[in-house]
Amino acid sequence: MSVGRDHPIRIARLLRILCIAVGMVMAATAARAQEAGLRLPRIFGDGMVMQRGSPVAVWGWASPGDAVRISMAGRAASATADGEGRWKAALPALSAGGPYALNVTAGDDRVVLRDVLVGDVWVASGQSNMEWHVDQANDAAREIAASADARLRHFTVPNSWDERPRDDVVGGRWETASPSTVGHFSAVAYFFARDLRRELGVPIGIIHTSWSGSNIETWMSREAHGLTDSSFAAVMAGERARVDSVRASLQARLGSLPEVDGGMVDGRSAWAAPELNDSDWAEIAVPRLWEEQGYAGMDGVAWYRTAFTLTEAEARGGITLSLGMIDDNDIAWVNGVEIGRTNGYSRRRVYQVPASALHVGRNVLAGRVEDGAGGGGIYGAPETVYLEAGGARRPLDARWRFRVGRVTLGQDGQRINKIPTILYNRMIHPLLQFPIRGVIWYQGESNANNDAQARAYRAQLAGLISSWRREWTGAPGRFPFLWAQLPNFGTPDRVPPASAGWALLRESQAAALHLPRTGQAVTIDVGEAGNLHPPNKQDVGRRLALVAREVAYGQRVESSGPTYRRHTIDGGRVTVELAHAEGGLQVRPSGVPIAGFAIAGADRRWVWAQARVEGSRVVVWSDAVPNPVAVRYAWSNSPVGLVLYNREGLPAAPFRTDDW
Repeated sequence: MSVGRDHPIRIARLLRILCIAVGMVMAATAARAQEAGLRLPRIFGDGMVMQRGSPVAVWGWASPGDAVRISMAGRAASATADGEGRWKAALPALSAGGPYALNVTAGDDRVVLRDVLVGDVWVASGQSNMEWHVDQANDAAREIAASADARLRHFTVPNSWDERPRDDVVGGRWETASPSTVGHFSAVAYFFARDLRRELGVPIGIIHTSWSGSNIETWMSREAHGLTDSSFAAVMAGERARVDSVRASLQARLGSLPEVDGGMVDGRSAWAAPELNDSDWAEIAVPRLWEEQGYAGMDGVAWYRTAFTLTEAEARGGITLSLGMIDDNDIAWVNGVEIGRTNGYSRRRVYQVPASALHVGRNVLAGRVEDGAGGGGIYGAPETVYLEAGGARRPLDARWRFRVGRVTLGQDGQRINKIPTILYNRMIHPLLQFPIRGVIWYQGESNANNDAQARAYRAQLAGLISSWRREWTGAPGRFPFLWAQLPNFGTPDRVPPASAGWALLRESQAAALHLPRTGQAVTIDVGEAGNLHPPNKQDVGRRLALVAREVAYGQRVESSGPTYRRHTIDGGRVTVELAHAEGGLQVRPSGVPIAGFAIAGADRRWVWAQARVEGSRVVVWSDAVPNPVAVRYAWSNSPVGLVLYNREGLPAAPFRTDDW
């Protein structure tokens, strides 16, 4: 009968259903076991570096009550997972060496980490100049080609944030220095570690945790800020209100905020067409960020258009277009022909335009700029935006046509890296149990927007150092904390400024030197007036390594350039005595005038001064100030012509004798 004939089929179907059900139960059980089973934080991984000379702390999660055993290099330790599954154990201190295997077991679970070294671990933190990659630094190709070093390792903490402290970073892995990896290492951290490797001969590990454009406030804990739950909730409410205000401001200017870029239609660049009538587009100054020109807080996509004329010879020979720096990504067209595209706010845009894309007479240049966060658009020094034809350069127009293609807003935009504590919660707090040798710090640009902000940095930097030392349980005590003082940046002053945000910020940084085991690398001579991200990261890393050798390792090295000690006034002359100038001050290159000094009388009117070197002293004067009362050196946003060094080749630090 039919039931009999169907019976095997029904059984097969039942078996399949049963197998699926059993599989689902087994998968769920495995998932729960994996979630509840043995797990280490992501900072632990193959190729990691662990801190020498201190107990080797290892921690993680397992099933509650599990006995956990760790072993490495013939040493062992054990722990028991608490009711929440947390455990921590520590091996006895080890000397530099390896590679080793780190074995961790809990019940039937086992984790083995291979190629583990023991050496010195440094945390590198800050904003974009610490984030800057080796492949963006000077001589990148040569540096990368020569980078192979099996005992230099680098771990990058991905950009992430949270309103509450978290126990683990969101990702990252340890990488060994090699031509295939070093290009995306932090340049400052890599050059710092490379110099320490040469001098110390021990493995060096860098934990790089920084975020472009971040304020110092976001790297500090709630406790360091004195924030309660309610006061922090008020901070977040204020941020939401700010976003709403930005949206309202942009709507007032643009009307509805476009969510889809109208300039790209089915992958075709409609707004790059040379015949497009752009007379109803807005005008915008180039180079200058759009946030500074009525589009504050806007992220998304915007289009630029301008035109230039060529002679027959110029069109026939092809041209070069330099579009300065662009934040963040761009595509450029000439007469509708794509001439180049670049990702990354930190890269110069220089595009070659072939003769086939050019016309005699009028030519149309169009650019699509995509900005994810922070400043957006074409920026940099005016002289970096030009057309070059036949070896001769000429500027492009300073006013371009501008149209917004798409707007994105929200907390994930430009301000997320400025809200107090939220980067600390996700990018620092998970590391606090990890033993380290010290910290290098390159940050402050985002806190130098005005005088009040720059002055506040004095207490903030000291507070960050003290709070990290207090909270970093993996490195109890006063671990070395070193920083790069901000370089020169901005339009040079024609007359000495009465006040300057970057000068005050540098002063606030230097004030933290009163804390024990701190150090500062002066970089006032490596900046570029029109470039927030000077590519000379080698000198920054080298100078930080010099400071580390003295502060962290107790070596007898000169790690500082000349610094102000005292001054005397005799008639119309001010004699400034400088420390760290044993063997006499050096003028480099020799024979050039000494610039950077300003002098003032009781009227507090500053003028540029003349100067001459006398051993470790500098005599400063100006015929315009017969009765001087104060002197300053390199005390502006972007001082130029600085030529004072000591015999070790380190630059004189900015200073002022007044407190006006």
